Amino acid sequence: MAAREPLPVLAACGLAFEAALAAGPGVVAACGPGPARLAARLDALLDGRRDTESAPRQAGRLNEGLHARVAAPAAAQPAAHVAAETEERLVRAEPAWAGILSFGCAGALDPGLAPGTCILATGVQTADGFVCADAAWLRSLARCLPQAVHGELAGLDAPLTSARDKAALWCSSGAYAVDMESHAAARIARHHGLPFAACRVVLDPAWRSVPPSALAGMAADGSTAPWPLLRALAAAPGELGPLCMLAWDALRARRALGQVRARLGARLAAP
Repeated sequence: MAAREPLPVLAACGLAFEAALAAGPGVVAACGPGPARLAARLDALLDGRRDTESAPRQAGRLNEGLHARVAAPAAAQPAAHVAAETEERLVRAEPAWAGILSFGCAGALDPGLAPGTCILATGVQTADGFVCADAAWLRSLARCLPQAVHGELAGLDAPLTSARDKAALWCSSGAYAVDMESHAAARIARHHGLPFAACRVVLDPAWRSVPPSALAGMAADGSTAPWPLLRALAAAPGELGPLCMLAWDALRARRALGQVRARLGARLAAP
């Protein structure tokens, strides 16, 4: 009897570059931005629906257009092939996915965490309660990333930008970092009875506020919108310095995330 092929993994990401990094052999990346859109795409994948925003099509576009431009392992299988195998398993009423991994950047809440620090979540704080990371997957991730720190993540539906608000959330929750995707991915995984894990890299440090111009210059798909950004800077030229520091932090985080992805290998270290 032939050995069964390992099940593919769903990567839950917030931005296009994160999804481009995550996509690869045995991995289909679902991308927001925003927890509601991400949850809808994850649900569509897990329910086997075909809609215009479903992640298999998006992952295919990412593999074709973005994957070659970022430091990620070369894809041995197109995402469409993974999606076709998934549909076949759904017809046979067999498990179609190995689990969901929240993958991307996060804002630090712990003041000791520098940009580029990798966090392996022990669990995620959501509005519906705490969701623990799968123990076996967490051990597998730790073997690949021995330098990563372990701690809880907090999930929010909106960006947390001020240093004061970050400090307040750190004191009240004890979470190491915050993002807008992990809680959505954790709830979807729990609803579908799938293993969940999260691997996040710090982008903005806890002690630094994100300038409003950075949010003004972000398009709906998470990419940079140059004209709104320039208009925001013209109205608040004093934000140019903090914006440049944020850009430097983002570069460090992006490089670190690429290195993390390379270490995780096929199927994002799923056991």
